[in-house]
Amino acid sequence: MAAGESSGPPKHTNRLINEKSPYLLQHAHNPVDWYPWGEEAIARAKAENKLIFLSVGYSTCHWCHVMERESFESEEVAEIMNENFINVKVDREERPDIDKLYMTFILLINGSGGWPMSVWLTPDLAPVTGGTYFPPKDRWGMPGFTTVLLKLKIKWATDGDDLASTGRSIIDAIKKNVEEKHKEKPDRALTPEEKFRQAITIYKRNFDPVWGGSLGAPKFPEVSKLNLIFHAHLQDPASKILGVVLNTLDKMAAGGIHDHVFGGFARYSVDKKWHVPHFEKMLYDQGQLLMAYTNGYKCTNKPLYLDVADSIFKYICKDLQHPAGGFYSGEDADSLPAWDSKEKIEGAFYAWTFSEVKDLLKTNLDKFGDVGGVNPLEIYTEHYDVQETGNVEPSSDPHGHLLGKNILIVYGSVKETAVKFETTPEIVQRILDVGNEVLHEVRDKRPRPHLDTKIICAWNGLILSGLSQLACVKDAPNRDKYLEVAAKLVSFIRENLFDIQSRKLLRSCYGDESDKATKLENPIHGFIDDYAFLVKGLIDYYRASLDESALRWAKELQEIQDDLFWDQSCGAYFYSEANSPNVAVRLKEDHDGAEPCGNSVSAHNLLLLGDYFDDDSFREKAKKLFSYFSNVTPFGYVLPEMMSAMLLEEHGRDMLVVVGPDGPEAKSLTDAVRSFYIPGLVIIRLDPTKPNQRMGGKKVDSFRMIQDSPTAYLCRNKVCQLPLTEPYRLAEGLQAKHVFDYAEYEN
Repeated sequence: MAAGESSGPPKHTNRLINEKSPYLLQHAHNPVDWYPWGEEAIARAKAENKLIFLSVGYSTCHWCHVMERESFESEEVAEIMNENFINVKVDREERPDIDKLYMTFILLINGSGGWPMSVWLTPDLAPVTGGTYFPPKDRWGMPGFTTVLLKLKIKWATDGDDLASTGRSIIDAIKKNVEEKHKEKPDRALTPEEKFRQAITIYKRNFDPVWGGSLGAPKFPEVSKLNLIFHAHLQDPASKILGVVLNTLDKMAAGGIHDHVFGGFARYSVDKKWHVPHFEKMLYDQGQLLMAYTNGYKCTNKPLYLDVADSIFKYICKDLQHPAGGFYSGEDADSLPAWDSKEKIEGAFYAWTFSEVKDLLKTNLDKFGDVGGVNPLEIYTEHYDVQETGNVEPSSDPHGHLLGKNILIVYGSVKETAVKFETTPEIVQRILDVGNEVLHEVRDKRPRPHLDTKIICAWNGLILSGLSQLACVKDAPNRDKYLEVAAKLVSFIRENLFDIQSRKLLRSCYGDESDKATKLENPIHGFIDDYAFLVKGLIDYYRASLDESALRWAKELQEIQDDLFWDQSCGAYFYSEANSPNVAVRLKEDHDGAEPCGNSVSAHNLLLLGDYFDDDSFREKAKKLFSYFSNVTPFGYVLPEMMSAMLLEEHGRDMLVVVGPDGPEAKSLTDAVRSFYIPGLVIIRLDPTKPNQRMGGKKVDSFRMIQDSPTAYLCRNKVCQLPLTEPYRLAEGLQAKHVFDYAEYEN
């Protein structure tokens, strides 16, 4: 039994008790008569002619918890809701199609959105008004939730036809926007090169030269933009834009958004310094940041980036991995400050008082060994800015949850700390490592934040990409483990997130206390992101493992995706399947946000699958995507992942052909190339013992081994360089173009 809970049976239980989603289960004992999204709730709304109150959130959402505590746990508020509305709860991560549709409405009427999302719908699912968080009573210049409920009750009773008409017109407007948004073309569309130059200009202009990332606060990782900047610099090193992404990676790694004690990243920081995070840790961020720091290392060989990527790996394996191999959605921002506390607060798991740090390090001095006479406490607290009065500025802590507390942050470097204390960087690093181990051991005894045990296909696809890209780095400290975990994840997805009967992906499955994942009786099938992200993950996994079965499955899933989501009349992919029940509008995403959109990722996938299988139909679909979204502006800022794919289409892709039997020599040749950052690299392995083998349009009899040794051919745009048998010569040829001195871009 958790601290603060009553020992008796719950006073209320509603229909959500039968759900699997941790978010829905959190609300199963509210006095509100909640329904899950579905026909039962909608039929009742029609039969009783009542508005539907739709509440959308997710289990690791701080303000969702606040609104639950203030309003949904209130008997008084629940009475108003139950009498006058049909109340529906949706987990936005489980049903992103519903979330995205009504968030489009919220953005249209309010100009901004967020969660919890609160929307009132007519019985035919047309939205009439809404917002995000509402306080229980009028305050802060905001109408209270009760006020809104009572006004809508009266409005629906006295002017319901007008509300319904307004709702239908809004749905019609959203439909029209989807159908016509990309039909009108500008007088002169920008060329790919012009879009590329425009993107570089915008990123330089919006870049924070001191703290990295975009100017201002709050600060988000924006990994899709970082990935494009890597690609842009490789395309045009003279632009010097690499400094934008390297400074951002450095400052994020140094900031409080990065969990220095153990690893992983929080969702975002509330300040411009990356210091005080919104403490939830989401799986999709970990997967994308694995890729970003791996790319950073491949471009610079800077050890910090490999260390950070490895720490993300350790975090997800320890705290987010299901025993069978899949990964959970994320951890909450809130937790109990102590086991006997009654109320959770944000950041309690991660914050430290000076006295806590001092006592822990003093008690464990023997663990530091011989440190040459320096004081570990002084070095640790100086390096991480741990202050006696706390290091959190009041403006970053409006609720006072972090008074007197410290969020670890690095303002200097290991070298600078060593100089200040007249010691060596090696001793400083040992003190930091041991200190973090001590704090981690103690922190693990604190009440943990809530873990959302939903296992989402799309996000596991992102993790598969991150693990696979990291496993391509031959210098990586746990390379075999990365590949082992990735292989286990592929098996998990095949077994638990692919419905063999329907030949469709599932959106999610669910972890519990057993070693097996569970599924919904009435499954929610995958959306475009689930297919696109997993196909990308499988292509990346093939590049790391050369497991051709993964590549064949990627092709199969791409073909299923094309059947389910491609718009045959206008082009591009819809977010949801045709004829999805109770979905008023099929949207098409055209923005890379916290996650890249499925259309952007698919553009990459189609080009690469076209190369691997020498299939022009895939390549033509990619070109249609570029055409469909051509009037999005500024293109490279709104769709950075698609801009990167467009660069591959415009400037060509690289192919490595290794001919020879499988073994250490062939692997060394492959390693010599895949350790570099080469966007869109296609790797073909041809075995001379298989005379009929053909892959990527390449036949084994078109290539020969030199002196009976495995031989590598590096090709670009179907033109191959002279064959090589020595890995170091392959690497030498790539070093000058693909690896940059990070010191040149610092400061």
